[in-house]
Amino acid sequence: MQDVDHFIDQLKRRHEHPEPAVRNLFEPEHPLTVARAPGRLDLMGGIADYSGSLVLQMPIQEATLVALQRVSAPVLHIVSLSADRPIEESIFTMPLADFQAGDQLLNYATAQAYFKRTPQTAWAAYAAGAFLVLMREKQVYFGEGANILIQSSVPEGKGVSSSAAIEVAVMSAMAAAYQIALAPREMALLCQMVENLVVGAPCGVMDQMTAVYGEPHKLLALLCQPAEVQGMVTIPEELAVWGVDSGIRHAVSGADYGSVRVGAFMGYRILQTLAGTDWNGYLANLTPSEFEQLYARQLPEAMSGADFLDRYGNTTDTVTTVDPARAYAIRQPTAHPIYEHFRVRTFANLLQGDIAANAPQLGELMYQSHASYSACGLGSAGTDELVSLARQAGPAQGIYGAKITGGGSGGTVAILGHRDAEPAVRTIVEQYAQSTHYQPVFFRGSSPGAAAFGTMQIPAG
Repeated sequence: MQDVDHFIDQLKRRHEHPEPAVRNLFEPEHPLTVARAPGRLDLMGGIADYSGSLVLQMPIQEATLVALQRVSAPVLHIVSLSADRPIEESIFTMPLADFQAGDQLLNYATAQAYFKRTPQTAWAAYAAGAFLVLMREKQVYFGEGANILIQSSVPEGKGVSSSAAIEVAVMSAMAAAYQIALAPREMALLCQMVENLVVGAPCGVMDQMTAVYGEPHKLLALLCQPAEVQGMVTIPEELAVWGVDSGIRHAVSGADYGSVRVGAFMGYRILQTLAGTDWNGYLANLTPSEFEQLYARQLPEAMSGADFLDRYGNTTDTVTTVDPARAYAIRQPTAHPIYEHFRVRTFANLLQGDIAANAPQLGELMYQSHASYSACGLGSAGTDELVSLARQAGPAQGIYGAKITGGGSGGTVAILGHRDAEPAVRTIVEQYAQSTHYQPVFFRGSSPGAAAFGTMQIPAG
């Protein structure tokens, strides 16, 4: 892969690098471990992952590359090469002793505050947080520190999981360098803990699982109960998937995503009380027909946090809290994963059949998913415009469907079309650029996840 070859060449010639922070980062007497993890394009499933839905995810060509050098000093030196940050904000240093509070390891809430105290370097939680998670969850003792270089082509704030790519690449390099045995699924779940508990972003698990398990030009079919790989769905050769960035910055930690997630878990708690069952712990296991016939009309459209806490106690979600001072939408955030799980399963089945006959239904399922995001309050003017342009192009130009991806509220739109439809997709990009005066990032192509890539060693010197 060209990105790997270029990165390794840079590492071997690091003494020529224009930035002193890179030139002086590594010690010549110790080897380097290189790991790679891609971003992902959410074709179907999106925010329903935290409610146990099936999701279909494609690893993208863009990826994060990490070089990690194990060193004797118990200190982390991290440099993240980012076009979005000046170099002085791309350097982070911390002693591993900062993860100790007396004789105890730092708890996750305190760790969140530690990394947020300096906003310019809060990004370091995605990398350094992996050390604390392995300390707490796997009882790993780090007597030695590390020098870490991060270089990523996964753009931030586009909804293509730049954060998971960093987490997985760093932890992959750590596992190899420190000889920590981690199965792929366990690694993904630990990386999710980095994001949920150290960074403080309430994401589901599909991002990390795709960064670990992804295979080129295939869709990872993942049942998020909590993270069960159902297999790889080959994208039929008649089809292709593209991503177009709306230019509206997406953030999983944003209030819209968080409130929709809270609303879904509030609805789930109310349904548990109404039905006297828990659907094996996941809202997605309730069928659309059961929901509509038995429960939908009994759910409030919205409810204040205070009223909910007074009547139902709390939710089953471990990474969000109900704020008594605010009101939450309930019915639509609850309905979304129930219908989305059905849509994703139908979509996966249609991909196995006659594509010429099934393409219109595949597109309709994507448009339905997009509309449901908007009904939850997770739409945006930019993503709506891109979906509208895709719908206007339509099957006549080889465009079958489009939808907002990931956490919504901006970010990237996934477009499904005939394999020869790239000129039509590029026309959509041009039309959007003309109307918004923003040149979108255009995602095309795919690449392997961290498990398939493994790690590489660069000898000392």
